[in-house]
Amino acid sequence: MAEPIALIALALDAAIGWPARLYVRIGHPVGGFAHILTACQRRWNRPQRPRATRLAGCVTLALVMLAGGGTAWLVERAIHVALGDAGWPLVALAAFPALAQRSLYAHVTPVLRALERGDAGSARVALSAIVGRDTEALDEAGIGRAAIESLAESFCDGVAAPLFWLLIFGLPGIWAYKAVNTADSLIGHPEPDRRAFGWASARMDDLANFLPARLCAPLLCLAGMGGWRILWRDRGKHASPNAGWPEAAMAGALGVRLAGPIHYGGVRADKDWIGEGRAPERHDIRRALSIYVRACALLWLIAGGIIWLG
Repeated sequence: MAEPIALIALALDAAIGWPARLYVRIGHPVGGFAHILTACQRRWNRPQRPRATRLAGCVTLALVMLAGGGTAWLVERAIHVALGDAGWPLVALAAFPALAQRSLYAHVTPVLRALERGDAGSARVALSAIVGRDTEALDEAGIGRAAIESLAESFCDGVAAPLFWLLIFGLPGIWAYKAVNTADSLIGHPEPDRRAFGWASARMDDLANFLPARLCAPLLCLAGMGGWRILWRDRGKHASPNAGWPEAAMAGALGVRLAGPIHYGGVRADKDWIGEGRAPERHDIRRALSIYVRACALLWLIAGGIIWLG
């Protein structure tokens, strides 16, 4: 892939993201994955038959990956057949919606602005759009902790991992990854009634993020000019085999504690603390956003270097 497809895709995502007007009119491409996953779960998820349900979950994952990667392969082939080597800008155009640099920044910023206005209620509402935990009773430290954790983890699965698979496998790679990540988000849950059906999606997402998580964590330390000791010490304290890497890097770079006890659906989950020192304050969210922007810039440099070596 000698053409600067990845750089153009990154630039398009940073410049325009997925415009709200376009989302209102046609939705987002991952919405197609959601329709497939919802239909399959409704039809095939039978918790009382775990073996058959696990097999059905594997079939569902294969279907959604085929929808993402297979469709992308057909699009890429059609572009090359029609335009040859001159078609790479269209490939970049087809790739950029799978990235989330701008979207992630745009979703965390309202949380910060609401806290800076002293409006914790609006901050909780904004936060609820990006996290799955209960937000109603969070104080300012809890809001900041959740926002920073989401920013760090989503730097991996929203930016670094899609870019990684784009650089390796082109357009089919980035959209197959988005299919897997969407499947994990929607059906890869540990609750007993969904565990068997979402097992394959959760395991495949762990595999797809294994290398990107371990690559993006050092980038956060470089961007934050520190955090290496906490990264090495606390990277394994998360329930996910991957999420602890970027979260520990961000906690170390900021000098704060992340994770810890949280509530899902009114049930307390006693998670280990990641990092050390004080609880996050509102200015730490702004610092985290600055680290995130610099880490994205480092990804641009890496992508440019790989393309140059191409």
